[in-house]
Formats: sequence, structure tokens, C-alpha cells
Amino acid sequence: MTDTLASRLTDLLGPVVEAEGLFLEGVQTTRAGKHSVVRVIVDLPDGPGDLDLDRIGEATAAVSAALDDADPVKGQYTLEVSTPGAERELRTPRHFRRAVGHSATVTTGGGEGSAPLTVTGVVTHADDEAVTIEADGTATALRLDDIASARMIVVF
Repeated sequence: MTDTLASRLTDLLGPVVEAEGLFLEGVQTTRAGKHSVVRVIVDLPDGPGDLDLDRIGEATAAVSAALDDADPVKGQYTLEVSTPGAERELRTPRHFRRAVGHSATVTTGGGEGSAPLTVTGVVTHADDEAVTIEADGTATALRLDDIASARMIVVF
């Protein structure tokens, strides 16, 4: 039932979040007894940059108003609106474009006799086909199709 609700909420909230100039990364719902939690994950639409608390607050107000108007969640619920986080998984070309300027760890799947390769460094370029990671002055270009896993990381 929560998957159906999450799907309905995604349909409802996509245009609301887009009107705020943001991208709806996902909606998750969980139920704990009589109460539910609705998590709405928002991000900038594309390219590098950071999402500040003021923008998240504006999106929260818009999402809350839309939920109040449509009343799609039965009973009491807690609304949480946040970003994918500093150490987010990178799966789509948009995710990699958003990671430009940030540190990431990327692992290829290997294939055709080659061993998997793991590269950790700063994402310097990303498009629909490839991502470039710079580490220790060396740039490594990887085809997105060859990547098995990738995650932004926080380096101190």
C-alpha cells in the first residue's frame, strides 16, 4: 500500500516541487502504527551547486500546502523534506552532473577480462555518456555504462 501512496504522492508533488524550481528526487512513505512519515527528497534540477535551507523551507511550505489541499494521506503524518544528502548515490547522468566539483568514489564493473577499477577524486566533468574524475593530478574518464557503483563522499 505504501508504494501506491508514494506513487500518488510523486504524481501530486512533482509539479509542486518543479514550480519551486527544484527536482523531485523521490517520495518515501513509512507507517508506524497510526502515524505515517512522508519523506520528500528534492534537489536542484541539474548541474553543480548546493541547495540552501531557505529553498528547502520554501519547498516544504509548498509541499505541505499541496498535501493539505489534496489530503492523500490518511490519519496523522509527519512531513520531512530534505536533499539526497552529501554522500548520495550517483546513478543517472543528472546525478553525475550535480556532483561536478564534489568528491566521489566510482567503481566500474570490469568486464571482458578487465578487473573492476575504483577511482576516488573530484568530479570535474559529466555529461550523458561519461564522467571525469581527477585524483592526484590525473584525470580518469569513465563511461557511465561501465560504472557499477558511485557515491559522493565528504572529504575532511
